[in-house]
Amino acid sequence: MSPQQLGSLAHIGFLMLPNFSMIAFANAVEPLRMANHLSRKRLYRWSLISADGQPVAASNGLSLAPTTAPGEPGDYDLLIVCGGIQVREAASDGALAIIRRFASAGVPLGGVCTGAFALAKAGVMNGYRSSIHWENLSSIREEFPKTQFSSELFVIDRDRLTCSGGTAPLDLMCNLIRHKGGKGLAADVSAQFIVDRIRDQHDHQHIPLLARVGTGHESLIDAALAMEMNIENPRPLDDLAAELGVSLRHLERLFKRYLGSTPAQYYLDLRLRRARELLLQTNMSVMEVTVATGFLSSSHFSKSYRNLFGYPPSRERQQLALEAAIM
Repeated sequence: MSPQQLGSLAHIGFLMLPNFSMIAFANAVEPLRMANHLSRKRLYRWSLISADGQPVAASNGLSLAPTTAPGEPGDYDLLIVCGGIQVREAASDGALAIIRRFASAGVPLGGVCTGAFALAKAGVMNGYRSSIHWENLSSIREEFPKTQFSSELFVIDRDRLTCSGGTAPLDLMCNLIRHKGGKGLAADVSAQFIVDRIRDQHDHQHIPLLARVGTGHESLIDAALAMEMNIENPRPLDDLAAELGVSLRHLERLFKRYLGSTPAQYYLDLRLRRARELLLQTNMSVMEVTVATGFLSSSHFSKSYRNLFGYPPSRERQQLALEAAIM
């Protein structure tokens, strides 16, 4: 979606699946409420929907009643599916029918926590990129190979907005608020919730490595951990493989199969993401960050950073300073 389209979203429907995550739901709705409160305008309105018109119990046992029947898709600017635990059972035929009806009408669709599973099961995510809670990444990639599932906190891919869950919906919604009410309003909303930085699509979920690859690949886990322990002084991959007692080619196969990357690219991305953390969370200069993450020159660091994030590290600092001034 274009920035203008993101800024035009006003009426959002939340389709609650049984056992939906209350924290993900609250972090999606509350920023909208706060945006209305702070702006003293009705920038957003929202409706709660259930597949059968009955109250829906969240995973914490609390139930929410729908505020309306699904109605006509044209009444909505966005439909967000709220998932949680046991999503395979929760994604009922009735819920899938609602999703497909809205998709057929051209309504943008979203999912929080495991809501993306229901979207994929409804067949409306083929060819899209999507985020989902890290616990579901491995299994859902196998089940829906036509969708590119990512570990990013949230993904906006054309008319699909998906989010991993937990507190990440707050970041997604603040990004939407930024397009509608400006950076100042988004910063004010995040400040109300004691959040010092609005995360963006370049931020990833912190996924335990064992959860991604399982327990049967010790050499892969040991290699990734060794990389994490050697950010400032990167280890040559040949030496790393030899130390683990495997060939570099074998290591490359494992990385490609389970992490979707080569060892070299994984290592580079790891260093660059650490660099981004240092830029955002410390007062280290760009040159100090360059050295701390194992780059031999600032030009190589800047080029690599731009290739991954789409802008140079200097802009990261400029944006951070601007947000601090606004807040």
